Amino acid sequence: MRYLFLLLLLAAAARVPAQENVVDKIVAIVGDEIVLKSDIEKEFVNAYRQGFIAGNDEDRAKILEEILIRKLLLAQAKVDSIIVTDEQVNRNVEGQIGAYLRQVGGSEERLEAIMGRSLPEIRNDMREQIREGTIANEMRRHITAHVKSTPSEIRYFYQKANKDSLPDVPAKYEIQQIVVKPRVSDAEKEKLRNRLRDFREQVLSGETTFNRLAILYSEDNASALKGGELGYQAKMMMTPEFAEAAFSLKAGRISRIVETDVGFHIIQYIDRQGELVNVRHILLRPKIEEKGRQEAIEKLDSIVHYIKEENLPFERVAARLSDDKSTRNNGGLIINEESESRIPREQVRGEMARQVARLEAGDISEPFLDTGSGQDEYKIIKLRAFYPEHKVNLEEDWSYFEGELQDEKMTTVIKAWIKEKQANTYIHIDDEYTTEKLRQGGWVK
Repeated sequence: MRYLFLLLLLAAAARVPAQENVVDKIVAIVGDEIVLKSDIEKEFVNAYRQGFIAGNDEDRAKILEEILIRKLLLAQAKVDSIIVTDEQVNRNVEGQIGAYLRQVGGSEERLEAIMGRSLPEIRNDMREQIREGTIANEMRRHITAHVKSTPSEIRYFYQKANKDSLPDVPAKYEIQQIVVKPRVSDAEKEKLRNRLRDFREQVLSGETTFNRLAILYSEDNASALKGGELGYQAKMMMTPEFAEAAFSLKAGRISRIVETDVGFHIIQYIDRQGELVNVRHILLRPKIEEKGRQEAIEKLDSIVHYIKEENLPFERVAARLSDDKSTRNNGGLIINEESESRIPREQVRGEMARQVARLEAGDISEPFLDTGSGQDEYKIIKLRAFYPEHKVNLEEDWSYFEGELQDEKMTTVIKAWIKEKQANTYIHIDDEYTTEKLRQGGWVK
């Protein structure tokens, strides 16, 4: 079963129809796992705030049942010795925080306003629930590991589907790129290093504070107004160079100058919690001289000529010559946040969108400047394929029907497993909750 955490919706609730400070008590026991009244209310309040539920008693019953199923999976996970690491939990917490932030345009302040709590409080509140959810996911995978779908089953699944109810697939592109980052002069690099050395000395001498310098001079717009503070992050959320420096810092220390793809940084330690670190930084981005820009364009012109005249595969040239680490080892193929190479038209923006619109499948663009990553990059793109908007069908969208059938089969297996475990597991639900409209019977004995 493809289990995804729900993404944050943008609608904020005016008032939550539940008491956040409830008189706590045990309302259910599943094996040796307990469900507290506060567990139900916390998840109910969060779901309502995020716009996932209307906030009625039926929604509360759904949340209770989701918790009961999770506890049943947790109880069996203990028996089967299924565990997860703190690193997995932290990764999932940060992944969820990142998903939330994307939905609110990257604004931590807006997220905090919607959730009614500070970002550290949001992290702490979700940690135990995500730990349980991660273990439950591992248990689900264990239960459904044997589920497979044959090609003939997938064809039959499509044949019996109501064709009128099948969704439309939006127009999508597959795009490859070769990126050349303009060369920064040694003089410009040294100028930025000297400025950062001066900032570092000012802080260490007590002349000023790191926060103040970040507000005044940092070119990371997302963090500058917060004094350069980035919030708790895992290593995987940072570039390798930045992560190495951030995680090696001790209390009260400021890092050496760190060079990354986006510029030059100095980093100040704030706090660390396990596999997460909170730091401040000041970023200075190098200015690109006209000579560097012209060299990048000329290099790309030569690359286009080289590909066309020598009839070389775009993929091979991208692997050898592209400066973009995230795509060059994949033949230049761009993958979106959903890990898909077929990118919906609305996700392609800016100059990239204008260039793609001019191309036919197989065409290569002229060199152009793309600033979508927050830095100046010159690139050429190849439109590998274009998929027009269409009604989902087996010929073009085999993976869609394979996934839908797999989900259906896994849901059936999980429901059967729950029914079996209900019969063999001690379950007690408080009388106050036995009248709830639970979707799957067998909870009340």
